[in-house]
Amino acid sequence: MRATIDRIEGDIAVLISCEDESVHMTLPVALLPANSREGDIVTIAIERDDVMTEKARKRVSSLIEHIRKK
Repeated sequence: MRATIDRIEGDIAVLISCEDESVHMTLPVALLPANSREGDIVTIAIERDDVMTEKARKRVSSLIEHIRKK
């Protein structure tokens, strides 16, 4: 997804999707590439991490089992 940095308000950046201008999002400026500024277009990618998801599920299941045994 591509988005335009619409504005920066302190530590928060407001982005508008290039594909659908009705989609706005905010994120910490620290997550933007270095030297990003208003008007720049950035690419945003979100990926599911199957390995870490499974590890988290196992950890939570183990904790729940431990609590049930008490």
